[in-house]
Amino acid sequence: AVFHVDYRLAPEARFPGGFHWGTATASYQIEGSWQSDGKGESIWDRFAHTPGKVRNGDTGDVACDSYRRWKDDIALLRDLRQTSYRFSIAWPRIQPQGRGAPNPKGLEHYGRFVDALLAAGIRPLPTLYHWDLPQALEDAGGWPHRDLAGRFADYAEIVAKALGDRVSDWILFNEPSIFTTLGYLLGRHAPGHRDLEAFLRATHTVNLAQGLSFRAVKSVRPGSRVGTAFNFSPCEPEKDTDEDAAAAERWHGFLNEWFLTPALHGRYPDAFLSGPPLARMGVRDDDLDLVRAELDFLGVNLYSRTIVRAVPQDPNLGAMPVG
Repeated sequence: AVFHVDYRLAPEARFPGGFHWGTATASYQIEGSWQSDGKGESIWDRFAHTPGKVRNGDTGDVACDSYRRWKDDIALLRDLRQTSYRFSIAWPRIQPQGRGAPNPKGLEHYGRFVDALLAAGIRPLPTLYHWDLPQALEDAGGWPHRDLAGRFADYAEIVAKALGDRVSDWILFNEPSIFTTLGYLLGRHAPGHRDLEAFLRATHTVNLAQGLSFRAVKSVRPGSRVGTAFNFSPCEPEKDTDEDAAAAERWHGFLNEWFLTPALHGRYPDAFLSGPPLARMGVRDDDLDLVRAELDFLGVNLYSRTIVRAVPQDPNLGAMPVG
């Protein structure tokens, strides 16, 4: 038999005007220079330097050396014809102890970087928090301690004042469900805690911080566009049963909506069997007004689907991801 294959190209795909091709990084993963120019210690500095926490004892002390080689990075972006670059700002470079007056050298570094991106025709898209909390704030209680919400808003205002004349788009958090779950519930990421109650409080503090920092940025740069980057995953039942279907729906609320529904609607989703555990989370009067943030855009990080099984013996979600 003879087969004929038509190799003609499909009609050219065209993207709308203003569409950006871009890349993204995180400060701890690329910057290095972990003690340079007055930078404070972060929870990832402490975690990676703790024996047994990271495979091979690897650290971000040098990483890609981007703090010193940022001009080379921008040259690479230009060669790749990128028109947008999402990077994160290291909070400990701005406030080494997580509070107080900003570190001028930290602000100067990111100011130079933003200027160079703009000169290269690349939109700067900074993320204010990509998981490198100042260790001093973790020592004071970390994300489970609600005072951190105000600290984060102060930091957001400092950065927006310094860079907002050149930066029009801001991402507040990267994947809040990941850094709270892996950092405070499962202990796999910095700061390495395994504490359900601390995790629940941390999720509410992050939601408070999201609402307060959104207002802080808007107060100093009203015309800016502000959002958060969430990790979403389609949740499907393991088996075709009512129990697994209900479990998958609860897991969807927990995984995909826990940090989104409070911002957009001022309430928590019904992910838990007995409703949102507001008392355990430390929710106070008027908090559900404070968590509201009419985000201008949503960042969508999509990796894989999640298969969910009903777990009747679990008193919280009654569900467990199995794949």
